[in-house]
Amino acid sequence: MKSNWFKQAVGYQIYPKSFRDTNDDGIGDINGIIEKLPYLKDLGVDFIWINPIYKSPQFDGGYDISDYYALDEDRFGTMADLQNLIMQAHSMGMKVIMDLVVNHTSNQHPWFIESRKSKDNPYRDYYHWQPATPDHLPNNWISFFGGSTWTIDDATGEAYFHVFAKEQPDLNWHNPKVREEIYAMVRWWLEQGIDGFRLDAISHIEKAPWDFEIKSFKDNDPWEPFMNVAGIEVYMAEFKKIFDEFDALTVGEASGVSTKEAPNWTDDQGYIDMIFELEHSDKDDEGKADLKIFKDTIMRWQEDLLARGWNAPYLENHDQPRVIDVLGDGTETSAKALAVAYMLLRGTPFIYQGQEIGMTNFNYTNISQVDATDTIYLYNEKLAEGLSKTAALKAATVNSRDHSRTPMQWDATENAGFTNGKPWLVINPNYLEKNVAAAQANPDSILNLYKFLIQLRHEYQDISEGNITFLFPEHPTVLAYERGEFLIVTNLSATPTTVTFERPRHDYQDMVTQALAPDLLDLSLEGWAYRIYKKNKKTA
Repeated sequence: MKSNWFKQAVGYQIYPKSFRDTNDDGIGDINGIIEKLPYLKDLGVDFIWINPIYKSPQFDGGYDISDYYALDEDRFGTMADLQNLIMQAHSMGMKVIMDLVVNHTSNQHPWFIESRKSKDNPYRDYYHWQPATPDHLPNNWISFFGGSTWTIDDATGEAYFHVFAKEQPDLNWHNPKVREEIYAMVRWWLEQGIDGFRLDAISHIEKAPWDFEIKSFKDNDPWEPFMNVAGIEVYMAEFKKIFDEFDALTVGEASGVSTKEAPNWTDDQGYIDMIFELEHSDKDDEGKADLKIFKDTIMRWQEDLLARGWNAPYLENHDQPRVIDVLGDGTETSAKALAVAYMLLRGTPFIYQGQEIGMTNFNYTNISQVDATDTIYLYNEKLAEGLSKTAALKAATVNSRDHSRTPMQWDATENAGFTNGKPWLVINPNYLEKNVAAAQANPDSILNLYKFLIQLRHEYQDISEGNITFLFPEHPTVLAYERGEFLIVTNLSATPTTVTFERPRHDYQDMVTQALAPDLLDLSLEGWAYRIYKKNKKTA
């Protein structure tokens, strides 16, 4: 019987390159994670998710793997280091999950190197190859990184398929040999002692027939032929057998899986434990998210997975700019309100490194400060369209993934305590005031609020596993809900507002101030206010 320990748990995402560097090469490493395990234990998290540390040319931040069985030792450390990390994390009561990237490999993976040699190479069918000419590609599909999903290879004159960059060719999951190789690799890693996986881009592993024609290039339509395509359930069921055998924790990046389909993916008989939905993270050209879309999306995912299934609420990750600037107004007050709003939802919440101290976006002044491949692509596209360097830089970086990848700000010493070397990526100059050491010393910090919220999840089953009922669903700025004996109200705006309950709420205690709340009927909320109330139990 699979255990459900994760329902009381909180996860913490680590982007290793930017977390902590211990050998002064400017790149974070495994030993840096080990060094900070006591910090994570004190924060209260139950497991860590580590972004890719596998052998890779690092064209896409490690999501282009050239050897599934090897670590990138020059950058991150050895298998002995990883074993030490797993052992020490386990000794502190924390689990460790890693990224599983099986939609594609690097174009420097031995399989692809062989595959491109000739049309009759034994590895040819490990990838998707089709006859093509520059004027006649197999279809009109476009990649997530822009341009065609097809790249013609001079060696054989055919084109190979990639939903991401051309340096990341997609694996052919129709080939049983590919699946055998992947499943063997999954077992091997679980046998090394890791506790599970975050499944990267997992909903893209099945593709529509090549003659599928994209009719619209708006919204999500261009991704339809490779996003949760029928047939994927066969592969996910095969995965599930392995995951269940090891009682592995699994969270899927599964874009295209709707709220109506998600229960079948994540209930007690589902393929995986939980899903990261991507719907709430849409942003405009100014780098701002629409609060109504955010609120409506959160409510729909919570309600549609209430009877069956499980959510993985999050605000930030390695692919998203900092939420304090996207949904908030840059103030710590806004970061706190957002923390309360999502941390007490139903599901297993994830915190991304630096989110707990309110790290902010970076003010880019030159494209040389950027590492993210897709941002550089977009910058060059904007230049080609005739924009000035300044305008192109702003357009390309406003929603860049690099905002969340600037090094972790540990203290006010040089390079924010991240490294004694030259950092691989620019450090935000606000580290002098915004850092872990300062947050630890401030009882009213965002960090200490996160500790409190995690404690609530651990202490009260109403918060960890209870039902959820949303209040004021049509209110433009208030996200409010009841979880058993708890009442959570947040104003996700700098504008004060008032909400009126349908009936008075009696005998509630404010869990932040510990004060008894007056009868709640009309509740005035200042900008970015939050309230966490708990019903007082009647004494005999």
